[in-house]
Amino acid sequence: MGAAPLTTDSIGAALRALREASALTGEAVARRASMSAAKLSKIETGRALPTVRDVELILSALKVSEEAKEQLLTAARAEVTEATAWRLLRRMGPWKHQQAIRAIEKTTVTLRLFQGQLVPGLLQTPEYATAVFSLPPALPEETRTRTVAARLERQAVLYEESRAFHFVICEHVLRWRICEPAVMAVQLDRLVSLSRLPNVTIGVVPLTGRMPDFPMTCFSLHDDRLVMIETFHSEITTRDPKDVRLYLETFERFSAVARYGDDMRATVEGVRNGFLP
Repeated sequence: MGAAPLTTDSIGAALRALREASALTGEAVARRASMSAAKLSKIETGRALPTVRDVELILSALKVSEEAKEQLLTAARAEVTEATAWRLLRRMGPWKHQQAIRAIEKTTVTLRLFQGQLVPGLLQTPEYATAVFSLPPALPEETRTRTVAARLERQAVLYEESRAFHFVICEHVLRWRICEPAVMAVQLDRLVSLSRLPNVTIGVVPLTGRMPDFPMTCFSLHDDRLVMIETFHSEITTRDPKDVRLYLETFERFSAVARYGDDMRATVEGVRNGFLP
């Protein structure tokens, strides 16, 4: 059969339109696609995000043309994985990007964040954040001020006790001097202070001991629904369950060797003391 034009905003709605055009019942398509009718219904109504494999199975069950199948599979890949180049984010206004992240964080109950490059934005002091946005390519002063302010506004979510935050930071991050020693010392004091919040857990992966993996990128897990990954050229957002599971397993490996509580605070304070006169 041919495919109806893809004019819907979601893959699920497009798949439902194709099924209805085929005159096949949901039960019949689900059986052919080796999935439950309940799962197919959730996909069609947008209550569950399908994997690319799910979409491929459904399209095969519907016997759509190869051309239509490739069109929908391309759309499915784009829906579960999205990359935005940093240069585009700079062009649109980096403070707007901070606001977009804040919107995602406001809908997140459990946030897990791994950092091997910088102190996480939610934990940064104003001075440290200013230093971050002064790194090449440095933002113009007015843009930098607006972006820092937007980042600091995000931090209010830390005090909502209905949410949980788990940060894992590599110890070398605490030692990298991206600003003056006095600013680094204040930043590390803030980590110690925030670690005492009842809904905030901060772990530090020590330089000593065996590393469980390579800290290739920093990433944040928003519940079990999406991951945001930062690379040198872009920010990648993926909702593919397999990708989410991979990053969750990676987070857990680093978390398992991190120091927490008093041990973490002793590590941070020891590094801080090295920045004091």
